[in-house]
Amino acid sequence: MKTFWIGLALALLAAPALAVEPGERLASWSLQDQFDRPYTLDDSLEVLLVARSMEGAKLLEQAMAGAEPGSLEARGALFLADVSRMPRLIGSLFAIPAMRDYPYRVLLDREAQVVPQYRAPEQGVLWLQLEKGVVLERREYLSSAPLKAALEQRAP
Repeated sequence: MKTFWIGLALALLAAPALAVEPGERLASWSLQDQFDRPYTLDDSLEVLLVARSMEGAKLLEQAMAGAEPGSLEARGALFLADVSRMPRLIGSLFAIPAMRDYPYRVLLDREAQVVPQYRAPEQGVLWLQLEKGVVLERREYLSSAPLKAALEQRAP
């Protein structure tokens, strides 16, 4: 019996996390942005953009090039970035200060506590379309042009 429980525990630990799917409610979380302002996920958010890597973050940066400050939030969207793999010194001295020049808010998952549950692509951006905290649709963008087009379709 002991062998069964050990085997079950190992199987559960080794199983990949399931991606959040349409119809599921997002669990609430709180993070800080690049200005150290807190944000708590609530039912008013319409689009959550998620990046697991610097490559994904660069896609959004390219898609938002030339955008007015605050235009992403005006479209009911926020950007969530996993910065947990970034060396803390590099992040605090260079990367996060550079993010303060972005025309959009960047929610920083410094400890990889939130982003992994969404199963965003490693090299892209995950788009979660939400209604009152429930996922309506999942989209993945691996290049900036289609992401830019999708963002432009959302009128501010």
